[in-house]
Amino acid sequence: MVNIYPVAFRCLTTCLLGAGLGLGALPAGHAQSLDPGALLAQYNQTVLHEKLFVHLDRPAYLAGETMWLKVYATDATQHKPLALSKVAYVEVLNQARQPVLQAKLALQNATGQGSFVLPAGLPSGSYVVRAYTSWMKNFDPAYYFHGQVSIINTARASGARASQGPAYEVQFFPEGGQLVRGLRSKVGLRVVDAAGHGVAATGQVLDAQGTPVSTFETLKFGLGSFVFTPGTAGAGYSATVRLANNQVLTARLPAVQAAGYVLTLAEAGPGQLQLTAQTQGEGLASGEVFLLGHAGQRVAVAQRGQLVAGLATFTIDKRQLAGGITHFTLFDAAQKPRCERLYFRRPGPGLALTASPGRPAYATRQRVAVQLAAPAAASLSVAVYQLDSLSASQPADIRTFLALTSDLKGAIENPNYYLRDSSAAGQQAADNLMLTQGWSRFRWEEVLAGQPPRLPYAPELNGHFVYGRVTDASGKPAAGVTTYLASPSRAVRLYNSVSRPDGTVQFETSPFYGPSKLVLQTNSQQDSTHRLEMLSPFSTRYAPGPATTLALPLALTADLTQRHVQLQAQQAFQARFEHPYTQPAHDTVAFYGRPQEQYLLDDYTRFPTLEDVLREYVPGVQVRLRRDGFHFMVIDRPNQTIFHDNPLTMLDGVPIFNLNQLMRLDPLKVRKLDVVTGRYYHGPLTYDGVVSFTTYQGDLGGYQLPTQALLEEYEGLQGQREFYAPRYETVPQQQSRLPDFRNLLYWNPGVQLRAGQPRTLDFYTSDQAGRYLVVVQGLAPTGLAGSASFSLEVKPAL
Repeated sequence: MVNIYPVAFRCLTTCLLGAGLGLGALPAGHAQSLDPGALLAQYNQTVLHEKLFVHLDRPAYLAGETMWLKVYATDATQHKPLALSKVAYVEVLNQARQPVLQAKLALQNATGQGSFVLPAGLPSGSYVVRAYTSWMKNFDPAYYFHGQVSIINTARASGARASQGPAYEVQFFPEGGQLVRGLRSKVGLRVVDAAGHGVAATGQVLDAQGTPVSTFETLKFGLGSFVFTPGTAGAGYSATVRLANNQVLTARLPAVQAAGYVLTLAEAGPGQLQLTAQTQGEGLASGEVFLLGHAGQRVAVAQRGQLVAGLATFTIDKRQLAGGITHFTLFDAAQKPRCERLYFRRPGPGLALTASPGRPAYATRQRVAVQLAAPAAASLSVAVYQLDSLSASQPADIRTFLALTSDLKGAIENPNYYLRDSSAAGQQAADNLMLTQGWSRFRWEEVLAGQPPRLPYAPELNGHFVYGRVTDASGKPAAGVTTYLASPSRAVRLYNSVSRPDGTVQFETSPFYGPSKLVLQTNSQQDSTHRLEMLSPFSTRYAPGPATTLALPLALTADLTQRHVQLQAQQAFQARFEHPYTQPAHDTVAFYGRPQEQYLLDDYTRFPTLEDVLREYVPGVQVRLRRDGFHFMVIDRPNQTIFHDNPLTMLDGVPIFNLNQLMRLDPLKVRKLDVVTGRYYHGPLTYDGVVSFTTYQGDLGGYQLPTQALLEEYEGLQGQREFYAPRYETVPQQQSRLPDFRNLLYWNPGVQLRAGQPRTLDFYTSDQAGRYLVVVQGLAPTGLAGSASFSLEVKPAL
């Protein structure tokens, strides 16, 4: 696709400056002293990053249930709601990272909502829900939102199977990126099982002769670290790892380099960090080095140092660092990046969101009132689901996601722990995570090149982009071909695009919902050899990651049986009450606005042919019959003359280029005729007037499209669907014999709080006794994020 940088630069620079993310983010005095810092600030002006957080109603589902979700869109630095994109793409990926469900969700005021009805035939397994925007497709897919869920098919006995891969995996991560001979280094350690869960372990590091040189022990979630000084270069170091079950594993450490750089980070007293650069090798003992620290899209630290005997030290005031993850990068004198180290600073207080019930326990079919409050206005989403062994895991809440997991690669076990435990052990665990999970959001070679990045995907600022491709008869991309996109309908919408050098075309459409028939075509009277195809707007790139499996031990049998019965009862007795998808009201005015002439054919004498209709009472259009057939000549009323070329002629919004075929259409099927008597400019094209016929059904009235035109079913934005929950306000309702086996009692993605004004939500319990978890996620306009949760007990009726 073509580079849209000039347009994107103007748009995104405005967004960046409006959000306070411009060059002013570079600390005073550093823009001129450190080129990488200035280049990074300049780079960030052109590549505003979005983040999407998806709140799912629960962590585990049965095939056949409905997955409800809400999308929050923010900028990647201050985490303020960012109303840049108007469409979010949400997918459910299977273990092979292939989509099994896809939806396009409308974003309004930086939020959106939707749902997936999980197919009854979906096999059991561990699935990933991922979400992104068109703009986010310009960057690594690891930036997309990824949330892991379990889906269990209780109707298929062969559902989940135990992992067939290796039982355990041991990985080592040298601090700064590499081990160098003779330089003392810290090494991160990660030990996980086949499902990706951390495993407690102890062990020793051995040199090539089998002599122990260091010991280690994991701290939390299979993560740990140790320090040692490699004495020889090469791949001579290994480790023996002993698990809690006394199983012993062996693994090799990364190869030791004979020369290079090492970057270490340590606490240097209250409120300070010390980063030490060490070098080994010919010509590396002296010279300048540069340290750059950035968080999100802001440069926080830019310091110059001098190597003395292969050592340079930098002292950092923590107050310079924003809450969340800061990336420290060490550059050599040639401004080549040599090492990277991540540091996590626990963010300040988030949104002080409170949620409390009227009481801790309730009877079945009883009203529950939940009071919500926050000191600031906020957009919230609320879910209430039954706690069982299937729903024991807790995914990252919105504050943890924005401050931590969205800037790390891969799945993080129990991510909320790192923001909640502020003890010394918690801080060490967070640093172990930084050692074993760190990464960069960009490639330094692109930043240092000083060139604007290639951004082929524009942000969907107004509506959904429909993509296509034009090729010639030999299958090669065809450039410069004018194409038209329309959907046969009584609401006249037409889009045009000229193909790019790679043959792609892009149409920015007005919002349309649900399945529609789209017609993609060229002018069949001028072009009959080009081939057309629709392209999926969903990303075809996937973040790497292990194919996690789902094992269902026998201990889950009771919970699985209960969930199976709940699902069957709900489908049998409650499904008919569920709300269908609905389409929001939309503008029905034609894209050309109010025409100068409009005719409702039922108001006039009905003539047998369209030619008679036009000649008898449509003065704005003159019909001419020439050697090649019919031609229309529209009156140019502003200039008091007549156009000599055919106007844009449409039937139900679809351009018609064969007027001879159109004139054979039965006029009794035509309801309305619009005429624009003047030159009309539409995108890059200019039309000598517009003649638009509309049928009663908006279905082309039997008109046959040319064989070159592509008619395809296309899924638009997902319609809105309201969560259904019965209410038991009266005695007859409470005594109804209709079973209510809901395990999801409540879902509301559209709660709006005002600052300091509590709000009460209410719902009713079902016939299912047990413990239920109430989860509230929220985001304030200032970027403060927060969550609240509590459990309540539903006791069976006596």
